[in-house]
Amino acid sequence: MKRVYWHLPGFCIFRYLNYCLICLMRESPEFFRDGYQVGSVYGSFPGAIWNGGRAVFGITGKTDMEKILKAFNGLHVPVRFTWTNCLIEEKHLQDTYCNLIMRLADNGLNQVLVNSPVLEDYIRREYPAYPLISSTTKRIVTMGGVAEELKQDYLLVVLDYDLNHDDAVLAAVESGAGRVEILVNEVCYPGCEKRLEHYKQQSRLQLEYDVSAPFPCPNRSRPRNFAECMKRPAFISNEEIEGYIGRGFVNFKIAGRGMPQDYVEDAYLYFLVKEEHRDAVRKRLQSMLRRFEAGGISGRR
Repeated sequence: MKRVYWHLPGFCIFRYLNYCLICLMRESPEFFRDGYQVGSVYGSFPGAIWNGGRAVFGITGKTDMEKILKAFNGLHVPVRFTWTNCLIEEKHLQDTYCNLIMRLADNGLNQVLVNSPVLEDYIRREYPAYPLISSTTKRIVTMGGVAEELKQDYLLVVLDYDLNHDDAVLAAVESGAGRVEILVNEVCYPGCEKRLEHYKQQSRLQLEYDVSAPFPCPNRSRPRNFAECMKRPAFISNEEIEGYIGRGFVNFKIAGRGMPQDYVEDAYLYFLVKEEHRDAVRKRLQSMLRRFEAGGISGRR
C-alpha cells in the first residue's frame, strides 16, 4: 500500500484538534482513507518574528512549548516551523525567542519551511539537523523555477497553488514527485496580483507586532467556510487526488492557518475520512476534544 502524507495546519492554535485526529487515525484506521497518515503539523508559536505566511501574535512559554513538542514528537510526527518571513535581515537572526524554539525542537525530527535566503543560510549553519522545505510563499510559478528548486537540498518543495492543475508542470516534475508537496485547499484565487504583496504585509506585521494594519484583499468579503473553498479554482478534490497519487505525488498540505477551527475540521473530514464514516469521526473528535481541552496536552495519553 502506498503511503500518502498529509501536512496539517496550526500545531499550536489547533493543537488539540490535530492531536486528537492523529490519535484517532491510529486507533481506528478503518475510518480513514487507506494509506493516509499525518506527515507533519506546521505553523508557529505565537509571536515568533521569523514566522511568515500568516502573522501570529502572542507568546508561548517555554513549558508549554515543550509540552506541545513532546505531544507530537511522542507520536513520531514532525513539528514544522513556518519560518517564511520574507523580510528577515541579519539583525533578526539573533532573536532570543526564535532561537529558543529552535534549540528546544532540535532533535532531527522537526522541520523548517524557508523563504528568506538570509534565514535559510543561518539555519543551515547553526541548526544543521533540521530538514528544510521550500515554501509556497516563494511564489515560484514557472516550470523551470520548480525544476531548479527540486535540484536544491530541500526535503520537499511546496508547489505554488497556481500550478495545481497545470498538467505540463506536473508532468515535468513527475520524476521528482515524491519531493513535491501540493496545497489542496487554497482559498485564494490563481493569479492573484496581490499575493506576494500580501505575504510581505504579513511578514511586516509579524516583525512590527502591528495587529491592526488592514490589507485590501480582493477575497476579504468571501465566506470563510470549507464549502466555499471547494468552489475555488485551485481546489483539488478527493477524486482528483487519486490521480496525483497515481503519478507519484504523495505529499499533500491542508491550508488552514488564520481560518476558523470549523473550517479546518471540515477539511480534515473531507480529505482524510472515508465518506461513510464522517459523521462518526466528527462525533468522536468532538468527544476527544472536550476531554483534551479540559486536561491540556501533556504528551501522554
